[in-house]
Amino acid sequence: MSSAGENDGRGGLDSPLAAPGGRKLKLKPLVLLLPYVGRYRGRVVAAFVALIVAALTTLAVPVAVRRLIDFGFSAEGVALIDSYFVVMIAVVAVLASASATRYYLVTTLGERIVADLRSDVFAHLTRLSPAFFDQARTGEMVSRLTADTTQIKSAVGASVSIALRNLVLFVGAATMMVVTSPRLSGFVLAAIPVIVLPLVGFGRSVRRRSRMAQDTLADASAYASELIGAIRTLQAFTHEQASQSRFSSAVERAYEAARSSTLARAVLTGIGIFLVFASVVLVLWIGAQDVLAGTITPGRLGQFVLYAVFAAGGLGELSQVWGEIAQASGAAERLFEILAVDPKIARPSKPVALPVPARGEVAFDKVSFAYPTRPETAVLNGISFRVRPGEKVALVGPSGAGKSTIFHLILRFYDPLSGSVTLDGVKLADADPLDLRRRIALVPQDSVVFAASVRENIIFGRPEASGAEIARAAELALASEFINRMPQGFDTPIGERGVTLSGGQRQRIAIARAILRDAPLLLLDEATSSLDAESEKLVQAALEHLMQARTTIVIAHRLATVLSCDRILVIDNGRIVEEGTHAKLAAAGGLYARLAKLQFEPA
Repeated sequence: MSSAGENDGRGGLDSPLAAPGGRKLKLKPLVLLLPYVGRYRGRVVAAFVALIVAALTTLAVPVAVRRLIDFGFSAEGVALIDSYFVVMIAVVAVLASASATRYYLVTTLGERIVADLRSDVFAHLTRLSPAFFDQARTGEMVSRLTADTTQIKSAVGASVSIALRNLVLFVGAATMMVVTSPRLSGFVLAAIPVIVLPLVGFGRSVRRRSRMAQDTLADASAYASELIGAIRTLQAFTHEQASQSRFSSAVERAYEAARSSTLARAVLTGIGIFLVFASVVLVLWIGAQDVLAGTITPGRLGQFVLYAVFAAGGLGELSQVWGEIAQASGAAERLFEILAVDPKIARPSKPVALPVPARGEVAFDKVSFAYPTRPETAVLNGISFRVRPGEKVALVGPSGAGKSTIFHLILRFYDPLSGSVTLDGVKLADADPLDLRRRIALVPQDSVVFAASVRENIIFGRPEASGAEIARAAELALASEFINRMPQGFDTPIGERGVTLSGGQRQRIAIARAILRDAPLLLLDEATSSLDAESEKLVQAALEHLMQARTTIVIAHRLATVLSCDRILVIDNGRIVEEGTHAKLAAAGGLYARLAKLQFEPA
């Protein structure tokens, strides 16, 4: 929507979100997921019940084994062997059912939470102010919505489930170890700090490295998204090799970051497994000495060893999933960073209602403005003007003069640094931004056309419109003639960014969208600047239909498009330097006259 000159000072390649670098994670991002988990308390409770049932049935197995060893092989216990095995089969059946139930509930819970989180993050992104997107990269935002949420889904749907199961199993097995043999349990409990402390230390390293890997991958994704979106320009300038080289370097950095993260997880897993099972071997050796001394029965030792194996296995599994949970924590932090960004343009707590019926009257009163990315460079300097209801006013001036910035302020994409902008007598800062924008129709310089059908692109202007209204808007925009020639008419897909259409066709679809919106205020930003003579004539005719009976503000470099306007405001360096009709300004000999001479007189 802006001219190239006015883009300078607003854009940027750096993300507005805090880059992690080597900083320590200050939040506990996974805790922020609890409100999402809380929405499905019933499923959580059912999963927890299944988890407890599975753990209890698992912990019952060693008791049956002890009784089998101590009593089953005696003369009087032979008759009980069949009963013991029947009971164990029943226990295994309960364990299998409870485990399957837990897996289903927890996995679907993870899917549900991630679906909600994706929806919330996307909804929040759509509400953020344009100032955020002046610096944010689309590819990085998409990476956070996809790759990071998938990482969370993996953790919530699998890793957390495994971690909880093994935590419950560890606690239960440790308790039964104490009940079975307090002496042997003392040796095991003494080894726990030796096992846990390295896991915690390495877990922090894994989380830090995982976050770095995710950020590096997002950088590569952002670069790829940018290039794919401009593939024709890339190929036209034969930039394939350089682009491939740069993307390969980005992918290599992502690989190195992922390799470093995986190495930390591998070391963490190896240390955990060694420490856990080394402690089991040590306790087993001590227990064997006790059996030989007659202080413990073989069955009780077997029971204790099984509980020790359960506890060790649970702790070992925790060491493996800890890395995955750490990765999910990094992913959650990246997502909640987005949710933590407050829109610069927000709805007032008590918005002032815009008058009904709408008049479309716009007024600027001593407005000054500079873009947040370059606050030291003033784009508007105390500008004042008023557009009366139904009036057609043109904004003319060199690139970078501040014309498109005026549109940005009318749409309240930004707030002025000083002065005020009003619509129908209401200050924009006091109105609900949604109510304000519903009264405005925009035809931008670069027509935005989505990868959808013609119908879906036009109905973007007013989703509740009927088929007849859509057809009427297309007819008034002089778009029906080429739409009717398409294979599926209004239902024909037109490709990403309308790649299958000409510039004039895309512009007429944008005009149809604005006609369908039927707003009292129309903003035309260089609507014919990039068109050939024939397309410009068609688009200009469509614009004449669109401008009827509504307030219109036109930005134009081609002065032929503003000859029919009621007034022309000439803007230079953020100030209105001339004002009047074409004839008056052309005769005044000022900036407008020089611009008109360049365009209307032969060289």
